[in-house]
Amino acid sequence: MRLNLTQGVTDISANVYSLHMIIFYICCVIAVLVFGVMFWSMLHHRKSKGVTPANFHESTKVEIIWTAIPFIILIGMAIPATTTLIAMEDTSDADLTVQVTGSQWKWHYKYFDHELEFYSLLATAPEQIANQREKSDNYLLEVDRPLVIPTGQKVRFLITSDDVIHSWWVPEFAVKKDANPGFINEAWTRVNEPGIYRGQCAELCGKDHGFMPIVVIAKSPADFKVWVEEQEELARIAKEEEQKLLAMNMSYDELMTVGEKSYITNCAACHQVNGEGIPGVFPALKGSKIALEDMNAHIDIVVNGKPGTAMQGYGKQLGLKDLAAIITYERNAWGNDTGDVVQASQVYAYLNGQ
Repeated sequence: MRLNLTQGVTDISANVYSLHMIIFYICCVIAVLVFGVMFWSMLHHRKSKGVTPANFHESTKVEIIWTAIPFIILIGMAIPATTTLIAMEDTSDADLTVQVTGSQWKWHYKYFDHELEFYSLLATAPEQIANQREKSDNYLLEVDRPLVIPTGQKVRFLITSDDVIHSWWVPEFAVKKDANPGFINEAWTRVNEPGIYRGQCAELCGKDHGFMPIVVIAKSPADFKVWVEEQEELARIAKEEEQKLLAMNMSYDELMTVGEKSYITNCAACHQVNGEGIPGVFPALKGSKIALEDMNAHIDIVVNGKPGTAMQGYGKQLGLKDLAAIITYERNAWGNDTGDVVQASQVYAYLNGQ
């Protein structure tokens, strides 16, 4: 168990650690002096030795001393603290900007100046969480798609949220910023060495707050450039595949198979695997009006979410195939049995107002 602040891997984190230790040592010296004088006075001026208390009242000299000494100490502590805080808030002249958006319960990363954005979700196997398998070394600290940044370059983070308050915290960067819906907070880092660095959401944000890890991989600028080009190419291919999908019809069985997998990954945390939800917290889909009646309303709430509730829109998070499969699955699982089949082309038409 770590008992002290981490020294981190950035110049700022090193400054924060040094500041922390300086303040700690100053507090220790003050404590030793104050308690030393107090206990010495108690022992050597106790009543059993016949000592009588002084009876003076008011002393300008003493009052000046006990005001001036703390003032000098506080000024001495404020100068390095202010210098460090100003450096931490200086997000100017960034080489790369990444928008970080928190949502229950995942992170979304969007690279400015690149055609690249993705969601980062917990990758820990459900069997580990249910104690059905041995827990890994990085239990609850693995994600499917980590944030990748270049080393030696200043990376600015624009941090926000699309539902409740989260907090993006990577201790080794000395970065912890609240992600507030409707507001953008800024932070930055410059990682000196390649490596894998982990963090977590540091603001209690709901039922699965503990399932919202952060993983950042720092690569050399050359490796980062290669990675970005690969990811942009993969994104381009995925878009082309979706366009091909519009001309195809998936079978009922294929939609249900894909839909069950996507539902468990994206929806079961709230609506539960059995579709019965959590009474009073998250509504059931089993036998629900939304899953049995108006299909367009069902598509709308999956794609756009429901403002004012925990139901977020998945239109930007999932591809057409997964969206169509989830809606088909919800309309036919757990005894809903509507027989409705939703194709990717229907979701695409809805998204484009057709």
